[in-house]
Amino acid sequence: MERPVPGGLPGEKEEERVLVSEKSWRPCPKARRRLRAHRWLYQEVGDILVLKYLSWTMYPMALAAFSTGFSQSITPYSGGSGIPELKTILTGVVLEDYLAIQNFGAKVVGLTCTLASGSTVFLGKVGPFVHLSAMAAAYLGKMRTSVMREYENKFKQNEMLVAAQAVGVATVFGAPISGVLFSIEVMASHFAVRDYWRGFFAATCGAFVFRLLAVFNSEQDTIAAVFKSDLKIDFPFDLLETFFFAILGVVCGLVGCAYLFCQRWLLAAVKENRLTAKLLATDKPIYTVLVVLLLASITFPPGLGQLMASRLTMKEYLTSLFDNRTWGVLVPNASSVADPPGVDPRGLWQEWYHPSATIFGTLAFFLLMKFWMLILATTLPLPAGYFMPIFIYGATIGRLLGETVALLFPQGLRSEGDPHPVIPGGYALAGAAAFSGSVTHAISTALLVCETTGHLGHVLPVVLAVLVANAITQKHQPSFYDGTIIVKKLPYLPRIRSRHMVSYQVVVEEFMERQVVALAKGGGFEEVLVALDASVNAEYPVVESAGSPTLVGTVSRAQLVAFLQSHKHPQAPSGEKLTTMGTLGDNCAIEPIMLQLSPWTSLHQAHHLFELLKLQRIFVTRFGELVGAVSRVEVRGGGRNKGVTKEGISGGTRRGQAPIPPPLSPCSCEERLRSSPTPSDDFWGPQGSPPQGCRPWQDWGS
Repeated sequence: MERPVPGGLPGEKEEERVLVSEKSWRPCPKARRRLRAHRWLYQEVGDILVLKYLSWTMYPMALAAFSTGFSQSITPYSGGSGIPELKTILTGVVLEDYLAIQNFGAKVVGLTCTLASGSTVFLGKVGPFVHLSAMAAAYLGKMRTSVMREYENKFKQNEMLVAAQAVGVATVFGAPISGVLFSIEVMASHFAVRDYWRGFFAATCGAFVFRLLAVFNSEQDTIAAVFKSDLKIDFPFDLLETFFFAILGVVCGLVGCAYLFCQRWLLAAVKENRLTAKLLATDKPIYTVLVVLLLASITFPPGLGQLMASRLTMKEYLTSLFDNRTWGVLVPNASSVADPPGVDPRGLWQEWYHPSATIFGTLAFFLLMKFWMLILATTLPLPAGYFMPIFIYGATIGRLLGETVALLFPQGLRSEGDPHPVIPGGYALAGAAAFSGSVTHAISTALLVCETTGHLGHVLPVVLAVLVANAITQKHQPSFYDGTIIVKKLPYLPRIRSRHMVSYQVVVEEFMERQVVALAKGGGFEEVLVALDASVNAEYPVVESAGSPTLVGTVSRAQLVAFLQSHKHPQAPSGEKLTTMGTLGDNCAIEPIMLQLSPWTSLHQAHHLFELLKLQRIFVTRFGELVGAVSRVEVRGGGRNKGVTKEGISGGTRRGQAPIPPPLSPCSCEERLRSSPTPSDDFWGPQGSPPQGCRPWQDWGS
């Protein structure tokens, strides 16, 4: 039987290229073809329906359960896409566990098993690739500082992460330009232009190497577009079709709003439900098995799966949806039995054809079922990406609208001149960009579809659809990643609503923290003890004196602990060889204040400074005197109470402090002090922080 060579011309025999495919140095082409084990196993079991069902469901269940169990046993931070956490890290919040090297290994193994599950679970890899790139960049940065013996610079680390986030998107789609732009839109509130070329250089190298692997693996003859299309260039669309592309943008925007609302609601409901919350807390693999069993049963090809083209892979979904032919015209000539997928790329559309339903019925049924299946899949606690599924979902919306327009206007929209039929594949391009852009609040998806398909003929209607969809979604819903941040309660600053002028009227004095623990420049041992016992801040403001609260600088907590360790406690025995005198100003390096706010600074300005400079806390002064402080908690609370930010993002406690544990009994603390009058590392703990909840230590023994 003559079988076309993948990537070759129809009718080209495989024997004609046997020297190229079998005698080249490319490793194990036959073994690599069998890595699609799910489809191969389903075809090899024969016509026994029970065996087919077991092969279709047990395979993804086993892989998904292993992915969840393995990744969660290594580190609980390897689940999901990782983009919400990376987005939080890029704002200046320290989440070191998400960039740990052990998380890298867990993510790689878990993602491999997730992708091997096939399109049954319908999950992608964009988010995990971004997370993996960020972890690799963080590790390389640490290696650089250790080899060069330099001080670890947080600004250099941030530059590495900015470049890494572009690599993840660019490698998946082989699109370096849109990869950089998409990463900036999705993960950065502010972007330094000096990092622009770094991102492009890293993204280009990553995309080049990734696409080069496709050539080495005999998948392509040269570096080409990932989803290469054959859409017409001479007359891609009629000018009157612009109206339908705008309608497509409206549809994608409305569906995107519904998707974001339901996805955020389900994530919260799963955590609040007693049964699912218990499974996710103690038995995550069991929850994964149950969800995958449901998804696999619905997509079983002899069942409902035959109405959803469930035998196609993720790449074949997009290849079929971007077909330049009109399926409604091809249906009368379709054979009664479709060829197995993967034999002829131009015959993939037959997977969408069913004798008992029209093309419109299968596309509509796919959209209806995948809407809640996509949302349910996002609750799985395994490494996975969510961009590719919504990309395919949007392409299906566009394909359905394009086939409808082609049915209504079979000769095109023009009544005069040469007929120019409607190309539904162009609507699939616009739908993929519009829906994925609306869900992620990105415009660069318009360029992404052009780079991934190598087609620029529809760039203007695609941009129009993306803009319309974004205008609707950004008005009513936070993005997919912002919604995940809300549910996970990550310490991320929400964006201020652009049209709310109230943010300019709300001033810092209305929401700042007024009870600030400050130290006098001439303070001694007891004053430092009181300050460390009163709060767990990383730095403390230093004023001129108790009677003159003029702010002169800040001192770190580590320096205060060192000050206490080098001085004698007032109640210590006289035999100790430690300094008894000395003030804070004489023994500690007081850092000058580089930035401070006025009580009349607006919320909008304070929010902008926190985002731009990645600040954690700023002190507020009136005529040079300390009157308060503002941290990220106050900024979030001030915007939420005044209704000028997106949905409130909780997380943390008041003043950014950790919850105070129950008080220790005075006798235990005092007994420790009597046994070790001089504060030591064992007494103060690994972080240099005294026991919390005790009464003031200067009162001990009274």
